[in-house]
Amino acid sequence: MASDFALSVPPELETALQLKTVQYFVTKRPWLDLYGINVRPVAPFGSVSSKPYVESALLHRCLPDELLFEVFARMTPHDLGRASCVCRKWRYTIRNPVFWRNACLKAWQLSGVVENYKILQSKYEGSWRKMWLLRPRVRTDGIYVSRNTYIRAGVAEWKINNPVHLVCYFRYMRFFPSGRFLYKNSSQKVKDVAKCMNFRASSTDCVFKGHYTLSDNQVEAAVLYPGLRPTVLRIRLRLRGTTVGANNRMDLLSLVTSGVNDSEINDPDEDILGVVEGWQDDESHNPDVPAVSHRRGMMPFVFVPFHEVETTVLNLPVEKMDYFVPG
Repeated sequence: MASDFALSVPPELETALQLKTVQYFVTKRPWLDLYGINVRPVAPFGSVSSKPYVESALLHRCLPDELLFEVFARMTPHDLGRASCVCRKWRYTIRNPVFWRNACLKAWQLSGVVENYKILQSKYEGSWRKMWLLRPRVRTDGIYVSRNTYIRAGVAEWKINNPVHLVCYFRYMRFFPSGRFLYKNSSQKVKDVAKCMNFRASSTDCVFKGHYTLSDNQVEAAVLYPGLRPTVLRIRLRLRGTTVGANNRMDLLSLVTSGVNDSEINDPDEDILGVVEGWQDDESHNPDVPAVSHRRGMMPFVFVPFHEVETTVLNLPVEKMDYFVPG
């Protein structure tokens, strides 16, 4: 099983970018090193305070480049983008390809290190940062959520009125760089489901494990529902984004359930995607479980970062948001 964090780069590929990387350790723009040198914090004009005045914005100018590098190396790509807006020196330092190379190799570790280097040179002019922004990728710092609604007729009371109910349910998918993902179909809100979307979830949480592959912007995924009649859920998705590099939307192209034989499944945690590879949409290996291609509940997935699960509008009840257009 591939690790979500461990990455190894062949020596022959590592040395190819050493000269390009070294220039970011030593700043070649001398005026950038003048920040904070001749600045002496003083009290504002007219202040009666005897305490020395310290401007917090000057602290980052006093940090050595080695310490800045260690801080940036521990940031996520999203935080690196925000930190690059602080000043020109930070922006230049964060363009170091080491930061973006590690992020790219982790995000596309299913493709392999050698294949990633080939794509880097052929499509993105050797820029890891450009590759991170332009190449489609599945985000792993949050949960993809599909909100679906339908109308259900209620029970008539005294033959006077015929009530209807607006039912709302969600499809949740959380992806991992190793090629595995978690799937849950529930009426619970995002803030409640986010707590159990991990591999330590119990069977009562109804969180199912699956595998996926990414080819360009196409995602093929499969998850197994265990039981007396094992059923596999095959999902085909298309990645897109509302802005460049966002990858915060996934269109649900097809959703098919099929039956599988017990002999085809040796371990519930095995790669079920490899078992159903090449199956047709109407193919089923268990006569008791016919293949069904679903046409309802096909709303696009919206990405919700972990730090927004408590405040996202997807937590609103149907009384306040009867229909949600993901855009």
